[in-house]
Amino acid sequence: MIFFYNKKKYVLKIMKVLERNYGNVKCDLDFSNPFELLVAVILSARCKDKTVNMITKKLFVKYKNIIDFANLNVLELENYIKPVGFFKKKSRSIIESSNIILNKYNGKVPRTMNDLLKLPGVARKTANVVLANAFNLSYGIAIDTHVKRISNILNLTKNTSAFKIENDLMNLLPKHYWIKFPLLLQKLGKENCKAKHPIHNLCPISSICPQKLRFTFNL
Repeated sequence: MIFFYNKKKYVLKIMKVLERNYGNVKCDLDFSNPFELLVAVILSARCKDKTVNMITKKLFVKYKNIIDFANLNVLELENYIKPVGFFKKKSRSIIESSNIILNKYNGKVPRTMNDLLKLPGVARKTANVVLANAFNLSYGIAIDTHVKRISNILNLTKNTSAFKIENDLMNLLPKHYWIKFPLLLQKLGKENCKAKHPIHNLCPISSICPQKLRFTFNL
C-alpha cells in the first residue's frame, strides 16, 4: 500500500511531533552575547559542539570581549583552539572578524546576512545560526550535517548542496518555523537518527518516516 502526503502538511506534522517530544530546543553552543556565538560557530565548523563548549568555557573567561580578541596574537589563539581542527585558519578568521566588527560596525556584530557574509570565516550557515540564535531573525534556515542528512532521509529534498536544501525547506515551511526546524532536526540527529547507529525503535517520527513506509507526495 502506498500512502500519499502533501509535502507541506507532512513537514508541519514532523514539526509538531518533534516539538511535542523535544519541547523548547535551543542552540547547543554556549554563549552569553552575539559575539561569543559568532566565535563559537566559527570554531564549530567540522567539530562537535561539545568540544567547542569545552574550549570556549575557558576562552571567554580569559578574553572577555571583542577588543581582547581583536588584539590577540594569532599564535596565542591557535594554542587555545587546537582541538577544534583547522585551528590556524579559524584563528585568523576570528581575529580578522573581530577587527572588522570593531572598525566598521562599532564593535557590534552586524544583524544582516549581507554584512555577516563579509566577515572572514562566516558562510551562510554561520550567518543563519548567529542571526537566528543571537537576534531571533529569520533570514534563512541553518543547514548543518544533521539537517542536510535528515532532510534527505525524510524526502523533504533531493538536493545535496546546502544552498539548494535551504531553499527547498524555506519553500516548505512558514517563516516562523525557520529558526526552530533546524534545531529540532539537530536534536533528532544527535539523539535518535544518528548517521552510523540510528535508534529506530525510539525515534519519535518512526511512524511517518519514509524509511519504514512506502509513500509519495501529492503536491
